[in-house]
Amino acid sequence: MTGDTDLADLLDCETHRTGDFARLDTSRRRRTGVPEVVFAPSKTPEQTLRLLTGLRERDPGSPALATRCPDEVLDAAPAHFADTGEPVLVDRVARTVTVGELPPARGTVAVLTAGTGDLPVAREALTTLAVLGAGAVLVDDVGVAGIGRLFPHVPRLRGADCVLVVAGMDGALPSVVAGLLRAPVVGVPTSVGYGVAAGGLAAAATMLSSCAPGLTVVNIDNGFGAAAHAAKIVEAVHGTPSDGGLPRAAPTDVGGDR
Repeated sequence: MTGDTDLADLLDCETHRTGDFARLDTSRRRRTGVPEVVFAPSKTPEQTLRLLTGLRERDPGSPALATRCPDEVLDAAPAHFADTGEPVLVDRVARTVTVGELPPARGTVAVLTAGTGDLPVAREALTTLAVLGAGAVLVDDVGVAGIGRLFPHVPRLRGADCVLVVAGMDGALPSVVAGLLRAPVVGVPTSVGYGVAAGGLAAAATMLSSCAPGLTVVNIDNGFGAAAHAAKIVEAVHGTPSDGGLPRAAPTDVGGDR
């Protein structure tokens, strides 16, 4: 590198000022493969909706996503974008809002939940995978308390590019899954559990101390981060889309067991 221009080219960092409260990183998708996403907690509903609008205007090649949205955002989003004619997907379990058409889905990421209480984090992961153009299938409620529920799904899981295992309480399911599959497994600890589960710390510690090889662990309740990691694995396996990930019509549902 010889100067600031070379550094700018390396970083490829283009920002857009939004009001007096944010600078949108509108080149993040081009730079990293994962666009900037609006994390709604601690923001006002008006700020979240304005940031979603800014992302759609400045990076129209990718749907805009907001996570952990309060009811005010979930309720207001469809009307806020009604005049644009763009599809708006609201998932009240995941607490996500997606604006814009989804890219073509490639590959397969399996998302497993240990129990029903883990579904909000799993649904956040599913929404994120759809935004990033990764195909996904949900296998729910297959935790270790009834481990026999998992085994019929193993043949299908062996064909996945990556497996996300979402579990609270003792957090044991990711170790079991990683001991059965060649695919990379990502443990996603959740804050579900009594007393000494300590808001997900016990599940996270169990996953981090696992003896099953090939298990990676993300932060507690971080369905978004797990999905971003899995989408990068899908791109590494299948390559960058020849169409650049251009949008397609939004599906009515994400495939898999419910």
